[in-house]
Amino acid sequence: MTNHPQDDLARVIHQEAELRLHHFNNDDAWKLGTLVRELAVERGHTLVIDIRRFGQPSQQLFFTALPGTTPDNARWVERKANVVARFHRSSYQLGLFLAKSNISFHEKYSLPDADYATHGGSFPLHVIGTGVVGALTVSGLPQRQDHNLVVEALCLTLGRDPEELKLP
Repeated sequence: MTNHPQDDLARVIHQEAELRLHHFNNDDAWKLGTLVRELAVERGHTLVIDIRRFGQPSQQLFFTALPGTTPDNARWVERKANVVARFHRSSYQLGLFLAKSNISFHEKYSLPDADYATHGGSFPLHVIGTGVVGALTVSGLPQRQDHNLVVEALCLTLGRDPEELKLP
């Protein structure tokens, strides 16, 4: 079974509407980051995991680099999280939207690619009644798998079945 980017786009938009938190604080960030780390270690993934709260400046609440990662993975995390901070959409959603529109990030927004990465792996932390307050970001797997891991962790945190929301 092949996946089609337009199918993924609709599904990712649905994920973002469904995966909203009731609250988010430093302890929540630690629990969520630890959950992602445990999933990654269990599966033998080589990942950088980052959770940050947006603001001026943003505040990093959780960070870990698993064995085998490089400083480049941390740079990808930063660039993906910048997409979520600026557009309040997942990095994968914006990348899929641009691919569907057949336009590059730089052409559409006149922003430097060096600071933004529209690849899967960064997901908005949306608090009901407040809005997007931060991002959960991973880097190390192919972009669709990065995205699915983040969605799985948010589903588990919210008591949702990941099979119902993750990309096929």
